Amino acid sequence: MLLMEALGSALLGLALSATAARVLARRLPSARVVLVSGVLGALFGAYLMHFALGPGHNTLTATFLGAVLVSAVVVSLLLRPASGPRRPAHRTPFSLPSGG
Repeated sequence: MLLMEALGSALLGLALSATAARVLARRLPSARVVLVSGVLGALFGAYLMHFALGPGHNTLTATFLGAVLVSAVVVSLLLRPASGPRRPAHRTPFSLPSGG
């Protein structure tokens, strides 16, 4: 059962990170880094859920849900700000521009 949890979590993390690398390619580092961090995040999430649920639990769904959530958090930490036209800084109302 533990092997099934590990393999399933790794595959879910790989699918999630591959989708993120494809959709958000401009805002993420190299695809290799994204894929590895997604899989490792999913494995850590599965371990964390397995530890939290305790011995003898029979639900793969909870373990996979924890794996996907932790993997999504790890991949989201790799996101860079979007590069594009920036808005000018917001000035406070009734402020005078500085002379220097």
